[in-house]
Amino acid sequence: MLELRPNCECCNRALPPETREALICSFECTFCADCAGDVLGGICPNCSGELVRRPVRPLTALARNPASTVQVFNPECRSRRAG
Repeated sequence: MLELRPNCECCNRALPPETREALICSFECTFCADCAGDVLGGICPNCSGELVRRPVRPLTALARNPASTVQVFNPECRSRRAG
């Protein structure tokens, strides 16, 4: 099950579970749409994986399986891209 991390790893923007502005790689590194497109070019800086839109979990399922509250923030991601 996806963690639904609460923030962008690059700029620390809040990404609530209902947003359609969150993108993830296959390891669930999480970025906002702005960072994913403008800064990272659609590629995860950690694993070089493709960033795709994170699905939204329905509210009824979210009540039973809440989103993560653990924040991951790496401000250095703005200056590096995986290659």
